[in-house]
Amino acid sequence: MDPKRPGVGMTGFASMDPSANAALAPGEQADLQPVLELLGGKRLAMLTGAGLSTDSGIPDYRGPGSAPRNPMTYQEFVGSVANRRRYWARNHLGWSHLRHADPNAGHAAVALMEQRGLLSGLITQNVDRLHEDAGSVNVVDLHGRFDQVICLENGHVFSRKLLAAILEELNPGFVAAALAAGVVDMAPDADATLEDPELIKSFVMAVCPVCGGTLKPDFVYFGENVPKRRVERAYGMVDDAAALLVAGSSLTVMSGLRFVRHAAKAGKPVVIINRGETRGDEFAAVKLEMGVSGALDFLSRHLPDLPERKASIGVSPG
Repeated sequence: MDPKRPGVGMTGFASMDPSANAALAPGEQADLQPVLELLGGKRLAMLTGAGLSTDSGIPDYRGPGSAPRNPMTYQEFVGSVANRRRYWARNHLGWSHLRHADPNAGHAAVALMEQRGLLSGLITQNVDRLHEDAGSVNVVDLHGRFDQVICLENGHVFSRKLLAAILEELNPGFVAAALAAGVVDMAPDADATLEDPELIKSFVMAVCPVCGGTLKPDFVYFGENVPKRRVERAYGMVDDAAALLVAGSSLTVMSGLRFVRHAAKAGKPVVIINRGETRGDEFAAVKLEMGVSGALDFLSRHLPDLPERKASIGVSPG
């Protein structure tokens, strides 16, 4: 990836130093050989989580060293004007203060796997749209997408970039005042830690420009169900594959774990690459703890072409 290319996914919430280094540690190539043997010649479904985006500077929720987080639930958001005001004040700060994130080598590797015909599809738990930025096409954004805002009353959809401009007009000087109050931490959904009650109370929320309804980021909150059609499409990707590769997910929430269970129940091998334990480890034929970007970069270049693709796909595994 071009290190100077700006992100186009309107994520806007990288807060860590991004890493462009996809090099494997000594011995990790040998650790990946069983994965090559197990997955070689098989069409794969891919499931990715926050651990893949950490190399783009986006913190995860549950990885080693992650700060404890208490994200707002859907019920809290819809049940209280004060909660929504607090949420949007913090989110506006996260969006306004932080630069755009770029895809990393892991995202590029997944896109290459798709281009080579190795994937039945990609299911991502991330809302950052970095997979699409990197060139992936057949993607289920399981938990939604951060670059859109939806009206809860009538379903109108707007870009988050448009909402940022509206919020800036409604709240001139807010970002500067909030930064002066101190930003402690950022979360993967751009929720900035802001505890000044008077500053939060002063924040003016935006309403739907069409109907005046309540606006919400177009992603799935904790306590909210993933849309049924989205889940069915993801299950279809697993059903159309011969194996499931999980990268960078702790599988803590059932929305992702169910696909691991589904694959295992169907007798399809599951490979999990993640730093730290996952809830799906018992279902894995192979579990590796290593950097996700480096592992995916290696696999994208060394997994063999599928037999029916050799004649038409001119990508060397070397």
